[in-house]
Amino acid sequence: MKNYKKILLAAAATLALGTSAFAAEQLKIGTEGAYPPFNLIDASGQAGGFDIEIAKALCAKLKAECEVVTSDWDGIIPALNAKKFDFLAASMSVTEERKQAVDFTDAYYTNKLQFVAPKTSDLKTDKESLKGKSIGAQRATIAGTWLEDNLGDVVDIKLYDTQENAYLDLASGRVDGVLADKFVNWEWLKSAAGKDFEFKGDPVFDNDKIAIAVRKGDPLRDRLNGALKEIIADGTYKKINDKYFPFSIY
Repeated sequence: MKNYKKILLAAAATLALGTSAFAAEQLKIGTEGAYPPFNLIDASGQAGGFDIEIAKALCAKLKAECEVVTSDWDGIIPALNAKKFDFLAASMSVTEERKQAVDFTDAYYTNKLQFVAPKTSDLKTDKESLKGKSIGAQRATIAGTWLEDNLGDVVDIKLYDTQENAYLDLASGRVDGVLADKFVNWEWLKSAAGKDFEFKGDPVFDNDKIAIAVRKGDPLRDRLNGALKEIIADGTYKKINDKYFPFSIY
């Protein structure tokens, strides 16, 4: 009888452990995977970057098991709303238009926009000087929208499906300059491909709030906000920031 009771207790303990493990919340992180250093696919085929590390730190605070799902930038909000993932960590700017389709958490960093062009170029970034110039930007981004709203009547705007393709055209001379997030430009300028290029002019938009997107009305938003406060308070955020930048982007 004693042995029988031991077997029952062992079975109950095993079941409890299995149930506990099985009950861990499963969440999917959506990202583009083509926007270094914020989100990218590394040499081993794994998603990484600042956005992903922040997202995984939030998952740890939520005690959730998270996996990363990539999506083309143009369709990333529809993919979120189609439930292909649970929240979106892809350096997305908070805009009034996007707030009609998704809810945003508090900002996890603040961005600026700045032009880059060849070091040999005397590109000036005032409207009069840019007249007739060809400027590239990624499609469906704040940079692209800013160009259309502010310089659409004087500049030949070329929009690209990825930031990488915008840089490729800049490197080949097919555009005179590129407008993009300052921190993304900063990363590219450090690379072999960007060594012959530099920032031009001052940032043209310096209060671009970047946040995580969730589906409208999803209570996950408040939980992510709580987790964000925790990783800022306990130093986790700073540790991730310092891995990518020698300055704070928060």
